[in-house]
Amino acid sequence: MSTATRHHAPTLRDSFIELTARERARALLDEGSFRELLGPFDRIESPWLPLQGIVCQADDGAVIARGTIDGQPAVIAAIESAFQGGSIGEVSGSKIAAALELALRDCERGKIVRPVVLFETGGVRLQEANLGLAVIAEMQAAIVALRRHVPVVGVIAGMVGCFGGMSLAAGLCSYLIATKQGRLGMNGPEVIEQEAGIEELDASDRRRVWQMIGGEQRVATELADALVDDDAHAVRTAVRDAFARGVPAAHRTQQVDAYLARLARIDPADVTPETMRGVFNANEAAAPRKEQS
Repeated sequence: MSTATRHHAPTLRDSFIELTARERARALLDEGSFRELLGPFDRIESPWLPLQGIVCQADDGAVIARGTIDGQPAVIAAIESAFQGGSIGEVSGSKIAAALELALRDCERGKIVRPVVLFETGGVRLQEANLGLAVIAEMQAAIVALRRHVPVVGVIAGMVGCFGGMSLAAGLCSYLIATKQGRLGMNGPEVIEQEAGIEELDASDRRRVWQMIGGEQRVATELADALVDDDAHAVRTAVRDAFARGVPAAHRTQQVDAYLARLARIDPADVTPETMRGVFNANEAAAPRKEQS
């Protein structure tokens, strides 16, 4: 049975997408428990951006918050899309990787910490490419190690989406929550158009782009687990529900044979949102995701 779920928000909505990274983290934690680590007043800035004439941001576009979720210790790493498109550089990436590694250390000592990553990123920061790629690899390693102890929950809300190496980090999460406005892909539509031509993908065709890589499509093809409305309460509920389900018996990245079988059924000449749903849903029974009791 598919694990994709739909969470309906109350009539009165508090947009999650419109919140800053700091506000998003605060909205997901229990009221009054938010505590920021390495915040703006610590002035941990990129040493590389000023060399290229780019004004730094004091937190380098990454907010790390400790607190509780349903009374249990939690850490949230939230990426700020308003700074450099949420791109990952040496400092922002190191903050996220270190937060996950510290959570892992606690889990290994028997103190379970619930990790949440709020993805809003185009991937590695081009001005710090090699350094950014290195810290993204550290994040990915930490997620894989953490998910043996506790679910790692990712959220892709919009409007930037989640691309590049960070899309691989998102794919490693135990559960991935998305809004309709969220997008997930290895390459962004502009990059695809630039490299493969407008015949391959017209990046200005917003309807087509969201049909192919939007949150609704990603949930329908089981590359994400829950589709939520753009509402802070709905996202918060979905995050809590994900932790309540426990660690999956098999994460997506462990179901290699099932995904290879799905890829073998794809006709490159007939790739549409509908055919992709058909291919992935047809194998639904072959790779059920069950939770540990």
